[in-house]
Amino acid sequence: MTQGPLGRTLLVFALPQLVGNVLQSLNGSINAVWVGQLLGDQALAATANANIVMFLIFALVFGFGMAATVRIGQAWGARDVVAARRVMGAALGLTGGIALLTSVAGIVYAHVLLDWLATPGGAKAQALAYLQVVFIANPVSTLSMMIAMGLRGAGDAATPLRFMILTTVLDIALNPLLILGWGPVPALGIAGSAWATVIATTIGFAAMLVWIYARDLPLRLRGSELRWLRPAAEETRYLVARGLPMGAQMVVISGAGVIMIGLVNREGLVVSAAYGALLQIWNYIGMPAMAIGAAVSAMVAQHIGAAREDRVDAISKAGALANLAMTGAMIAVLVPFDRPVLELFLGSGSPSVEAALHIQDLAIWTYLPFGITIVLFGTLRAYGVIYAQLVVLLAAMYGVRLGAYALLYPVFGADALWYSFLLSSIASLVLTLGVYFLAPWRKVMLERVGVARDRPDGLSAPDH
Repeated sequence: MTQGPLGRTLLVFALPQLVGNVLQSLNGSINAVWVGQLLGDQALAATANANIVMFLIFALVFGFGMAATVRIGQAWGARDVVAARRVMGAALGLTGGIALLTSVAGIVYAHVLLDWLATPGGAKAQALAYLQVVFIANPVSTLSMMIAMGLRGAGDAATPLRFMILTTVLDIALNPLLILGWGPVPALGIAGSAWATVIATTIGFAAMLVWIYARDLPLRLRGSELRWLRPAAEETRYLVARGLPMGAQMVVISGAGVIMIGLVNREGLVVSAAYGALLQIWNYIGMPAMAIGAAVSAMVAQHIGAAREDRVDAISKAGALANLAMTGAMIAVLVPFDRPVLELFLGSGSPSVEAALHIQDLAIWTYLPFGITIVLFGTLRAYGVIYAQLVVLLAAMYGVRLGAYALLYPVFGADALWYSFLLSSIASLVLTLGVYFLAPWRKVMLERVGVARDRPDGLSAPDH
């Protein structure tokens, strides 16, 4: 990824990630259609509340995955395969243990989490049944995510995509079977949707491991290398020092989502179900930014390892333009058909459809400025600029969003929720541009580019 035209390389690398992200969202969307059509609005509201809890738990370990991706990318750019394997082993051992502990705690305290969300009474019992089963899949889901992120850090986006397709197909097929029952298979209701996820995720994870070892992919661990699953002090320090603040960013984002769910729930079941359906659509709108941001981070990390930092700004620019084009295209395609899409989730006679259409008109534009923010975060992450991003998110998602909601609610009522979305998104972009162009990391990068240009061997100083 350090050679050739940047725009084309970025898109070629990001597209498998985008397809994988879309498939993951499609999986959730089709499952939501099954739940909404077969079990009704209350069940759909229940899954929305449960899923935001799972995202919060996932965020606790996602930061370690981002840190591992950067570390693996730098090692891969420097052609140090052994170092990349050590990082992969340490990341799997660390996050696997954390995921196991959080799963046990989640199963035991799921009812407390739903109380904190002010889950509507009609949806609470179903949300609890769904959430407790989904927690069972959390360790396998976490390890699958870590392997996928490590492979992408090494430039392999195709392998994770293959097994995302397998998992998605299985989950979609198993949902109606386990919800309604068939033959000897009992009707499990909303818990059946959760069990479909558990089964599909486990099969997909096992198949990916078989593929990795059968193909002898570079990041596999064999023999004495398996000891790296017990993280060494050096790798643990790196993953914790970088992963915790990166994970904190995800916790901030998901925490803001939890607060938003709580505020939406207070507007009643109609608005809650409408918001749950819209989240399914908005997942697709946000996919280009997530895929391109991850690709930018991996590309910049490899360029750091290969001493090609002179191309960093061009990578960031290419990523931002690609995101604007792709996110804008998705909005243009989805918005004209939002009514029939929403009716898939809510049913044509649901009053939540009109509420969702109104919310969509006000809030969909949030994803254009916030997408650029996510792409620039990818560059900053590769350089270890993580606390500034955390400050940006705290200021935008809590200060600006909640402040705007409090100020606007007496005037606009529930619409204040959706106006606060847009205002916080704009604020996050403005603050991120300030960090990108003015923070000290940029001076360090430019100095190292100058050193590399002045040296006869073309290599920058060995401080990467």
